[in-house]
Amino acid sequence: MNAPLLRVAGVTKRFRGVVAVNDVSLDVPAGSICGLIGPNGAGKSSLFNLITGYLPLTAGEIWFAGRRIDGMDTHLIAEAGIARGFQIAKPFPELSVLDNVRMGALFGRAGPRDVAAATEGALALTGLADLADRPAMTLTVGYLRRLELARAIAQRPVLLLADEPCAGLNPTETEEIVGILRQVRDRGVTILLVEHDMRAVMSVSDRIFVLDAGSKIAEGAPAEVARDPRVIAAYLGAPEAAG
Repeated sequence: MNAPLLRVAGVTKRFRGVVAVNDVSLDVPAGSICGLIGPNGAGKSSLFNLITGYLPLTAGEIWFAGRRIDGMDTHLIAEAGIARGFQIAKPFPELSVLDNVRMGALFGRAGPRDVAAATEGALALTGLADLADRPAMTLTVGYLRRLELARAIAQRPVLLLADEPCAGLNPTETEEIVGILRQVRDRGVTILLVEHDMRAVMSVSDRIFVLDAGSKIAEGAPAEVARDPRVIAAYLGAPEAAG
């Protein structure tokens, strides 16, 4: 694997007496797709919020492309090259698909940008080009998921945080989203993926990190993680003692 693009080192987040993220460390190699999985309430979304600067750390450090980013403003983290696709798509409903994606292209990673090219490229990659003139409010759930990815892709990220892009989709739609993620990675974008669809995340990820109750309990290749007794217990419950 390549050197880590993203390094999360001993990160903890407390909300008064509640520990949402507990001393989590993980390295996301450049050019990879890494899955971040765990039961509901495991701390996955909180970790995304810490990486993107929406929440301050209680302890630990976050490094991106060799630069420490914890404590930075959210817009500076976006300008450094981190984009996020949210679990609940919230487009500008009355704007067209094209204008929604263009909004992403106007922001994001710092440096020279061709807004039209970034917009058109994101629409083509996500299969939305033929729907460009439609109001976002008319899209089905499946196409709203694509739109959320397209807005993030248009920001020209180095690292894409994809938060449950397959939620609510049928198997065919899920397979299509997985294909889009692979294409994004093949174009040089590293991906950290939160996803509850185990078949999807296991099929697309190079490495898996598993959280439970705020702590990292396992990491490794998908097949290795799927056999880990701690992971099985976290998802299915600890087996009853014999006797």
